[in-house]
Amino acid sequence: MNNGIFRMLLAGLAPLLLFHGATANANEVLARQNYILNCQGCHLPDGSGSKGSVPKMNDFVGYFLHVPGGREFIVQVPGAAGAPISDQELADVMNWMLLNFSKNELPDQFIPYSAEEIAKLRKEPLIDMHHRREELIARIRDKLGVTEY
Repeated sequence: MNNGIFRMLLAGLAPLLLFHGATANANEVLARQNYILNCQGCHLPDGSGSKGSVPKMNDFVGYFLHVPGGREFIVQVPGAAGAPISDQELADVMNWMLLNFSKNELPDQFIPYSAEEIAKLRKEPLIDMHHRREELIARIRDKLGVTEY
């Protein structure tokens, strides 16, 4: 390829690459801010929760995505489903939370949440949250051998 043409192509692509990086970074910052405003009060800055009253997310929440119903559950819990943010913002928070607090526990084929999936799940109310969580934890324990949560 002619060196001049290559330089022109590179010069044209550079702003697009920078814009994409800035947009991705801005989405992550907003997701973190929404976590701080809507989740951190109970789940704490590091996602550790409070033993016996608020479930921990760090080093655990990703396991829910390994069992049937788990992916839906973590969106349908009242604090998430009822958060006063848009479906896209909640999708970004869920993805940020999973990747920052529980990346090593995610399935190999992790599929990020989308605004469309969040909108659908928010319309399906969670019945008996505590019982449902215990069922899912039993599935996690049986499937993955995880005993600490």
